[in-house]
Amino acid sequence: MDALLTKTKAASAEQPKLKITGSEVLLDSLVAEGADLIFGYPGGAIMPVYDALYGYAEKLTHILVRHEQGAIHAAQGFARVTGKVGVVFATSGPGATNLVTGLADALIDSTPLVCVTGQVFAHLLGTDAFQETDVVNTTIPVTKWNIQVTEAKDIAPAIAKAFYIAASGRPGPVLVDITKNAQNEMIEPVKHEKCESIRTYRPTPVLQQSQIDAAAALINGAKKPYILAGQGVLLSGATEELKAFSEKTGIPVACTLLGLGAIPNDHPNYVGFLGMHGNYGPNLNTNQCDVLIAIGMRFDDRVTGNVSKYAKQAKVVHIELDKAEINKIIKADVAVHADAREALAALINRCDLNKHEAWIESFRKLNQVEYDKVILKEFNPEGVLTMAEVINHLSNKTNGEAIVVTDVGQHQMVTSRYYQYKNPRANVTSGGAGTMGFALPAAIGAKLGQADKQVVAVIGDGGYQMTVQELGTIMQYQIPVKIVVLNNNFLGMVRQWQQLFHGKRYSFTEMQNPDFVKLAEAYSIPARKVEDRGQLQDALSEMLNAKGPYFLEVVVGKEDNVFPMVPAGSGVGDVLLEPPTN
Repeated sequence: MDALLTKTKAASAEQPKLKITGSEVLLDSLVAEGADLIFGYPGGAIMPVYDALYGYAEKLTHILVRHEQGAIHAAQGFARVTGKVGVVFATSGPGATNLVTGLADALIDSTPLVCVTGQVFAHLLGTDAFQETDVVNTTIPVTKWNIQVTEAKDIAPAIAKAFYIAASGRPGPVLVDITKNAQNEMIEPVKHEKCESIRTYRPTPVLQQSQIDAAAALINGAKKPYILAGQGVLLSGATEELKAFSEKTGIPVACTLLGLGAIPNDHPNYVGFLGMHGNYGPNLNTNQCDVLIAIGMRFDDRVTGNVSKYAKQAKVVHIELDKAEINKIIKADVAVHADAREALAALINRCDLNKHEAWIESFRKLNQVEYDKVILKEFNPEGVLTMAEVINHLSNKTNGEAIVVTDVGQHQMVTSRYYQYKNPRANVTSGGAGTMGFALPAAIGAKLGQADKQVVAVIGDGGYQMTVQELGTIMQYQIPVKIVVLNNNFLGMVRQWQQLFHGKRYSFTEMQNPDFVKLAEAYSIPARKVEDRGQLQDALSEMLNAKGPYFLEVVVGKEDNVFPMVPAGSGVGDVLLEPPTN
């Protein structure tokens, strides 16, 4: 893989070209924007770009995926762990529409992407030509910005604008659709000029000192202040500021799903994971705090539960870059419309030195209740092998230092609960969209983005089979991703709801799975299956020590449920530690 990503530096002996194609303009623009890795899949309408790409091997690395959805999820994984813009190529029609799921995922999870799609010739637009789809109108709801380019002269400005919009402010996906004639058209070489501003676009608000003063006044007067840290802390690079702010003020910190890693799990002020399957203390104490400080989070329904029962007793300080999120779900008593890093730096100077030891201890006591009623059951040496055990051992063996990429379902919640994240940008998952099939390709992108890090994909048997074809990508490029499939032969999260709230009517959730080990071996990936607790430690060590890719299937209990749990329609104070009795 190192050879794959290493660029030769030999100077070209060719004379400057008098004219270049639109496709070459595109590739030169990508290089000028700092892109060096592309995930894609060729086709007729983008063939001129791929023909030009043949001559850019010294500057651009292209990863041939097995499906366009794999390309965009891989680009998401790359972007999430590096903070850079992920780049995707796809052809027109089904190639472009296969990106829609990933675009929706990237938009709600604030992931910067630039997707370039080929399009039919301009004179054929609107004629239902072969593989023509109106990709611009199709993707308006799932992109931060998109544009169709029909002339070569407009390619470079479009790419410059795309990168600026994707990465600035609240990040998100952008799509540039380029007609085939524009790709082929010959024009004089152009110097790429980066976009640094757009007249009607203000991505970063100006910090208002009056908002900081008002927030500080509430925080300094609070007896039970409580920080909810979201992904905005990570996106703004504010992890050190968050830690310093919490340490100075003595305020406990809980993290949302996408905020995990914003503060190390072993920090004394970290009190746990928020949400439907979050820790007991963080959920219950949401309705006990007197000042709630939400930083870079959007009050997703998985965090709030029933909003009519959410933190009614608390004053709310909401620090948020995206103005549309302020007062959208939870009304803020003080809204700080600002970048999280800038706002926290200002608050550190305005807030008093304090300790809230008794308040933090109340979280510990509640989490001890969770330990006694939930966690001890998960680690019962006499019972079936549980997902929690697997993740706990994985966390210990990697010392909480790995990048862990999860799919969507029970395994995702278990990983979020039991993996002890020590570093930012180490938790890669599909949050807002909940996209099954995300993890395997996203892990590919994550590994290519952070080659020196251990990258482990933890996936359920259902989501794994949605993008399992990307094993071919791993095989072709020998990407040393480690894959753990927790196999319960069910669509586990749906089955849990059916068990608890639908009278155990398991309607179309039980799965007959293939031989996953043979499947991995068919792609020349070493593989192992664990069914017994005594084999687990050795198998995990074997996987983590493997130099190349490795697949590990772990068979877990078929009715292994995830608790705590906040039932749908309930408030965070109604969290369950065990199945309801009725």
